[in-house]
Amino acid sequence: MSRGINTKCLHLEESEGKVEHYGSISYPIYQTATYAHPGVGQSTGYDYNRVSNPTRDQLQKTLASLEGGIDALAFSSGMAAITLLMEIFEPGDHIIADNDLYGGSIRLFKNVCPKHGLKFTLIDCHKEKIEDYITPDTKAVYIETPTNPMMNVTDIKATAKVAHDHNLILIVDNTFMSPYFQNPLTLGADVVVHSGTKYLGGHNDTLAGFLVTNREDISEKLKYMYLTTGSCLSPFDSWLILRGIKTLGVRMERAEQNAKKLAEWFGSRSSVKKVVYPGLPNHPGYEVQKSQARGFGAMLTIELKSKEYALAILSKVRIIKYAESLGGVETLITYPTTQTHADVPEEIRVANGITDSVLRLSVGIEDVDDLIDELTRVFDEIESGK
Repeated sequence: MSRGINTKCLHLEESEGKVEHYGSISYPIYQTATYAHPGVGQSTGYDYNRVSNPTRDQLQKTLASLEGGIDALAFSSGMAAITLLMEIFEPGDHIIADNDLYGGSIRLFKNVCPKHGLKFTLIDCHKEKIEDYITPDTKAVYIETPTNPMMNVTDIKATAKVAHDHNLILIVDNTFMSPYFQNPLTLGADVVVHSGTKYLGGHNDTLAGFLVTNREDISEKLKYMYLTTGSCLSPFDSWLILRGIKTLGVRMERAEQNAKKLAEWFGSRSSVKKVVYPGLPNHPGYEVQKSQARGFGAMLTIELKSKEYALAILSKVRIIKYAESLGGVETLITYPTTQTHADVPEEIRVANGITDSVLRLSVGIEDVDDLIDELTRVFDEIESGK
């Protein structure tokens, strides 16, 4: 019997009924760098921490289960995961990527990967025809959905069909939705990327990244590069992410409820020019999101009437923290122009709608009335000139 996702966040099916590790309910932290061998040619199954670790293995099995993959690898950060993923490609290979990605991904694709001979074409994957950009050298399509920070929604199933019709790998960054709301592998993706720092960890207290795949050939390539490059997640950080995943479902549900209410509140303010949230029926990707996910998430973006108004909000919030990152239990507000997307060329930022009056919110699990009270105070103070 297949378990529900909340149960999968807590229990691996293969471990049901077993009493291991002295009955410890919290999976132990195996804080070791190396392992003793019983004898020559004999092994406990573990040799060296860069290769494998029991705590990390438990985490990787959990992620594979949640995403419906055959394998998952845990990294020291989301960017470490994406950087290693690029190592499965060869010099001269071409990758089509969305142009509204996390700024760190764009920085990697434009400034680092080309030194290794990789070529990238950035397009609006949610509305442009990918077929028009495929060349004989194209090997993959890389998307986020919803995108960061403009919340564009790409049809994963349709994109997977195009990719596979041309023998391309489809890579989906699923950080914003988490496996609780969306499972790209079941929709045709070949590789799923996560910044585990965000919703999977959920407490803004550690860095992590993941690659999950349902293809044996890709898994073997990734594991070889993982062993070789050594960007694995530490045992203690693996335990922190395991702990965070236990409450993934309840956190995602509460944060999404809050995000919907805040999106509606922002829509009532005349100083807000635009509210971008996939859970609003007027969002262009609303129907696609409904068809491919179990929810809309807790990320939203607003555009204010001026840069000065946006900066004033950042200086006046108190419960809501002006900070980079997302996906924790606390509500954070981010200024993409100088934070997450500071290294993205201005012409690309502006073309994507990331102006100097845009703010991104990662909505947390506080009492939503307190968040609305704070925002009401902030907006009223700005509009009264205080």
